[in-house]
Amino acid sequence: MIESNVPGHSGELAVRTWPNLEATWLAVLVHGYGEHSGRYGHVAEALVAAGALVVAADQAGHGGSEGPRALITDVDGLVADVDAAISSAASDLPIVLIGHSVGGLVAAKYAQEHRERLAALVLSAPVLGTWQGLDLLSEPEIPDESIDPKLLSRDPEVVRGYAADPLVWHGPFQRATLEALERALEEVNYGPALEDLPTLWLHGDADELVPLADTRTGTDRLRGLLFEERVYPGARHEVFNETNRDEVLADVVEFVRRVLELG
Repeated sequence: MIESNVPGHSGELAVRTWPNLEATWLAVLVHGYGEHSGRYGHVAEALVAAGALVVAADQAGHGGSEGPRALITDVDGLVADVDAAISSAASDLPIVLIGHSVGGLVAAKYAQEHRERLAALVLSAPVLGTWQGLDLLSEPEIPDESIDPKLLSRDPEVVRGYAADPLVWHGPFQRATLEALERALEEVNYGPALEDLPTLWLHGDADELVPLADTRTGTDRLRGLLFEERVYPGARHEVFNETNRDEVLADVVEFVRRVLELG
């Protein structure tokens, strides 16, 4: 894994690249709110083994990237930063964009605006449709509470690792962040369907942070002719970090190989 920095919409972005001299496709990972791309090393390694060159940037204000911590004021800026990550790979390989949670919202918005640049899209527990987190906007003050790590995965090691990770944001949501996500959700919900873009939606049916039924109200608007879904019984929010992560990664690899006709 190689670490570098590239210019982003609001400062330097920390980028991680997992090289592959024999790569046949480029995987671009977009992490979720409050976390960072370093938590996806095992995902990247699995994709490299499946023939990918992998690149992932820490979103602005997250991980090693510049910006106020966990503050999102402009999702369009995060969409632009996806292009910065892609450009850092200096590759003309077919691109598969993989977004988790709020990163799934960013990835979906990118796909709506730049369909021609993508070969496929993977959405992991994406914030789409409706999202209960926006209920906090009705409060006079946003509660000083952070995400409960136990809601992420059934794997206790994942829970402990998240809680102890200094690059993870362990504070509350900021009102400006929730307002920006609300605006982006409305834009994506009423934006164009994905039509002929091969898309795979992954979700755990025990996800309490981004409930499956709420996301489905968004995917029902987005789905095109090549839309597929995998729902994992008992899995919580981070399906790539769940106890059945090998099954999830195998599903992603199978999907990519099939839609890119890699054999």
